[in-house]
Amino acid sequence: MTGGSQIIEVALRPNHAGWRLDRALADAVPTLSRERLKSLVRAGALQRGGSALRDPAFKVQGTEELLLLVPEPAPAHNAAQDIPLAIVHEDEHLLVVDKPAGLVVHPAAGNLDGTLVNALLHHCRGQLSGIGGVARPGIVHRIDKDTSGLLAVAKTDRAHEGLAKQFAAHSIDRRYLAAVSGVPALVAGTVDAPLARSSSDRKKMAIVADGRGKRAVTHWRKLKAWRDAALVECRLETGRTHQVRVHLASLGHPLLGDPVYGRSPPKRVQELLRSLNFHRQALHAAALGFIHPVSSKELSFESPIPADMQELFKALGV
Repeated sequence: MTGGSQIIEVALRPNHAGWRLDRALADAVPTLSRERLKSLVRAGALQRGGSALRDPAFKVQGTEELLLLVPEPAPAHNAAQDIPLAIVHEDEHLLVVDKPAGLVVHPAAGNLDGTLVNALLHHCRGQLSGIGGVARPGIVHRIDKDTSGLLAVAKTDRAHEGLAKQFAAHSIDRRYLAAVSGVPALVAGTVDAPLARSSSDRKKMAIVADGRGKRAVTHWRKLKAWRDAALVECRLETGRTHQVRVHLASLGHPLLGDPVYGRSPPKRVQELLRSLNFHRQALHAAALGFIHPVSSKELSFESPIPADMQELFKALGV
């Protein structure tokens, strides 16, 4: 270490011959992602014989002895805050959080602190290796403020890249429980409808047919029917903003308590929601499964239904 930076000695092997430099480095230095290594090379942080190698596409011979200078991660812009977290899994590379309803995931206008990121910066202090060169947690996916449930967070560059690839490949198992208005006539189905920002309200998402949208696919099945509402499980093939909320509303069965996409439910249900003081969308990220990006082990987690939704289900069944 020097001045807070780390010097890594890299010895490329004969089997690397003919590879791009960034690819060979990613194989030789598995603790850093290929994108991070590429940016370090371009910044002149890789030396051979005292001279910098700055071209990530350089074809290596497989006999190079290199020195890589990795700067100390820059501090995150957001403040670390001691906010209680429910951690269901944690290791040196990642953690899985069971987020309560009401907690914002990422700081943004109107929510600059008191978020999950602020809590993670406190919880993970000294453990973050510097995602993209900054000591911050890697938020690969998000769930809405008023949705509860499971969220995977990367601590390291390598874990962040590995999880991002799985989300991009739609190989992550994500299942949500939703209480909806009315009872679907079908037992199960799939909504395959592209989503984009609504042209009439930029805070909302909408199903679009003009080529603007990103493909969004939700597989759903009815688990339980009450008199005027139902419990539905949704398995996400994609993970677009507000996907479950918009797709279920498009079926004519919006989430109970959803202030944005919901319509007035039957009078009995309205009275129940009011009596229970239930003021959020009835949506819970109940299951999360993925391949650990470093150990390659299959990981699977389940989150119990939170107390407010249990109370709602009980009342609906009366």
